[in-house]
Amino acid sequence: MNAPKFPARLGGAVLAAAALAAAAALAGPAAATAATATAQPQYLPGAARAVFVQTDNLAGNQVVAYHRAADGTLTLAGTYATGGLGGQLAGSVVDHLSSQGSLSYDPGPGLLFAVNAGSDTVSVFAASGDRLQLRQVTSSGGAFPVSVAVRGGLVYVLNALDGGSVQGYRVSQGLLVPIPGSARQLGLNPAASPQFTNTPGQAAFSPDGTQLIVTTKANGNDIDVFAVRPDGTLSPSPVVNPEPGTVPFAIAFDPAGHLVIADAGTNALSTFALSPEGTVTELDSLGNGQSATCWVTTDGSLEFASNAGSATVSGYTVSPGGQLSLIGQTATDPGTVDSAVTPSGRFLYVQTGGNGIVDEFAVGGGGALTEIGNVTVAGAAGGEGIVAP
Repeated sequence: MNAPKFPARLGGAVLAAAALAAAAALAGPAAATAATATAQPQYLPGAARAVFVQTDNLAGNQVVAYHRAADGTLTLAGTYATGGLGGQLAGSVVDHLSSQGSLSYDPGPGLLFAVNAGSDTVSVFAASGDRLQLRQVTSSGGAFPVSVAVRGGLVYVLNALDGGSVQGYRVSQGLLVPIPGSARQLGLNPAASPQFTNTPGQAAFSPDGTQLIVTTKANGNDIDVFAVRPDGTLSPSPVVNPEPGTVPFAIAFDPAGHLVIADAGTNALSTFALSPEGTVTELDSLGNGQSATCWVTTDGSLEFASNAGSATVSGYTVSPGGQLSLIGQTATDPGTVDSAVTPSGRFLYVQTGGNGIVDEFAVGGGGALTEIGNVTVAGAAGGEGIVAP
């Protein structure tokens, strides 16, 4: 949509007034007064210079917001109740959801989505700088939601229990609206135990949005690929790509569009070519000698894998052809789980579930990580979910 044009002398004033009006609607009367007086940039719609962390606390889930300074260090900006409960899968210790993508951000409408696994709901927040406003709490369409895939106003929520399922939504006026006929069952064994290794790991859209990928972990050792139809619904069943013994967990994509999977069973990263038909062809797989390699974050040609059992992050480079090279290991606090990289690629934030600490790293040349600080997130031991818009 084309932006309206204003005369040069009026443009700045009109845009400033629009920004302040948006701030007033988001922040409430008291904050709106301050915004009108100071016109600070953080009141502009959409998240900026922030890191959001989900606690997944069983007594009441929260999203904790941090302001990100120019040097990458974090300071507490606010704590927001999701209106739902955190959850814990049987057998989990430092990763109660045993998933990636439980907290997701859509920069288009400036919305943050958080799962409430213990109450089978999803919360929608409007973001403004490092501030949030709760807009909606709605059913996840299944039992124990663990991951949210977002692309272009289309949202799919992955539910982990009762054999696994996905439910689709459209974003309309800042709210989630269920898509009729979009629910799909994964057909996993609901009695397989322990739960934390036998529930699905993540749902993610392909870069072009035409496919939804779901990992099943040890409950099948499969990479499931659904086709996304023009009306937002999925193909009736997925293309099932078996990867025996690998326990495919987390999903990412490299700059060339190759699928990158963190394999918890082999403690490795694997790259795949993803065909339009939904089949995957392995390009490379490289172990790191660590334990419980479950999460992966892409930073350009760099991949950072989190190793919960070793309290380390493994750095990889990926070539245009999908070939992997191991950079090395960087120590973190105990229970290395989810992570997020800033849009600039300069900073990596690693959530550690042992004590609920977020470790802050500067990303140097060649992928070298330098720790620049850490913050303890109250009530977040065992929690997962982090984004850095």
